[in-house]
Amino acid sequence: MQTNRRADHPIEPLFLDRWSPRAFDAAPIPERDLYSILEAGRWAPSAFNIQPWRFVYARQGDENWQIFLKFLDPENAAWAQNASALIVLLSDTVMPGEGSRPDRPSRTHSFDAGAAWAQIALQATALGYQAHAMAGLDYDAAAHALSIPDRLRVEIAIAIGRRVDPSTLPQDLRDRETPSERLPLRDIAFTGRYPRENDAAA
Repeated sequence: MQTNRRADHPIEPLFLDRWSPRAFDAAPIPERDLYSILEAGRWAPSAFNIQPWRFVYARQGDENWQIFLKFLDPENAAWAQNASALIVLLSDTVMPGEGSRPDRPSRTHSFDAGAAWAQIALQATALGYQAHAMAGLDYDAAAHALSIPDRLRVEIAIAIGRRVDPSTLPQDLRDRETPSERLPLRDIAFTGRYPRENDAAA
């Protein structure tokens, strides 16, 4: 389902078709589709090719489904229960040592995991699904429930599913069920240096 969004400069339609709905059909997702979506995340770029992302997932109706719903905020759980898959995206906060170089804290683990999220979202869109990332969750509860090692950081939860009519949502969410716009490029991209506050008045 295409959106009515328009880019100011030429880009692939996939970037405009991807958005974050909440109204899903609760249908099971075939394993091959979920693995294709995760495979796209696997091929994200990362600093030194460390690949710090990890994925823990549940599929609609499996034995882990309710465990995942319990650590989501109630507002998110109310609509995410109708997704086809839930994924918790993790990142490894430690950059492994090499040779005589010891392990050390990673500065880019969250950045790299974000690249994996973007590729997951785009591959989901290409397959006719949508992916909605959720920061509204109990991170400590998720780490405990999923037996996450201390060195791994819980970054985000992701709901994946096929869209349905937003009438399935409560009214407050129904009103928000539309693709969002973006700031114009002139407000976020600058040549040479970042503008100072007084530049506009100069």
